[in-house]
Amino acid sequence: MAKRPRTRTVLALAALGAAAVWAARDVPAQLGARARGERRARIEESPQFSGGKFRNTVPATMITATSMPKVAAATLTGREARHPHQPIPLVTPVPGQDASGLHVTWFGHSSALVEIEGRRILLDPVWSDRCSPSRLTGPRRLHEPPLPLRELPPLDAVVISHDHYDHLDMTTIQNLVDLQAAPFLVPLGVGAHLERWGVPPTRIIELDWNEKAKVNGVELVATPARHFSGRGFSRDETLWASWVINGPTRKVFYSGDTGYFPGFAEIGAEHGPFDATLVQVGAYGDAWPDIHMLPEDGVAMHVDVRGGLMIPVHWATFNLALHDWPEPADRTWREAKARGVTLAIPRPGERVDVDNPPPVDGWWQQIA
Repeated sequence: MAKRPRTRTVLALAALGAAAVWAARDVPAQLGARARGERRARIEESPQFSGGKFRNTVPATMITATSMPKVAAATLTGREARHPHQPIPLVTPVPGQDASGLHVTWFGHSSALVEIEGRRILLDPVWSDRCSPSRLTGPRRLHEPPLPLRELPPLDAVVISHDHYDHLDMTTIQNLVDLQAAPFLVPLGVGAHLERWGVPPTRIIELDWNEKAKVNGVELVATPARHFSGRGFSRDETLWASWVINGPTRKVFYSGDTGYFPGFAEIGAEHGPFDATLVQVGAYGDAWPDIHMLPEDGVAMHVDVRGGLMIPVHWATFNLALHDWPEPADRTWREAKARGVTLAIPRPGERVDVDNPPPVDGWWQQIA
């Protein structure tokens, strides 16, 4: 009898070890693949590629060796404020109603469905529990996906902004391959990841900045952003992008992840005005201002591209920075009011009619 606790401990450790081995099997695949052959040749021809790396038009400084200790120390304080104190309210969406208009359903973080004049474009879908190469560690969701992947309506395209784990999720992509027939539109080099994960090459469309593709009457344009890429120890071997979505008469702009830069005014001059924008406003920090916009930058970007309705994304779902959980929405709302910008801040799963957006009601403040 005295040996039972020890036996249970040994069995628990064995089970934990088996789970770790099982989870670790996916890590090499999660890292993706490097571009080769024709895909590599296209990369090397890109004006954005030099010295073996993709480059921003305006150089971006990331966390430096001198700022690293300060950032590391800050992670140990204020943890409670970086999470909501009550469950995040979810709305069960019913996509497909009133398909003739323009609607945006935000699923959390940067995952969103744009329904534009009867066509459906899914942006940066991440349905996994963690945005990480491991199922055992890494940032974990603060709320469930509002809708199972299998309940999504038929899609016309899946658009990826770049290959970071919170935007490109292997398991979600593999499920979408089986559940949908839509092509995947990605920046240069990202197609190698998808092909390794089982996406047929015929369903992969890779674009450089300012290249476009037409899918079922919708023109999709990969436009510049100020960011970086990488799923392992190497960086910037694949491209990152913002995206223009041109329907027959309506237009949407998605920022992807980006620091603020003058290129947005150029995008607005060439492709705007836009009926709606989906704008990254979260996961920012003083140590990396060039790769993620502050909320005020996001509002400025919306103005630069000549946006109509602004919908903030890249917040609420994953804890990826040191700011308080509600801060991105608070600061975006304050700046939008100061600049006269029309704003919608939906709950995850809430379907926004761009022509009749819901009033901002501060729902996140009630649970922060």
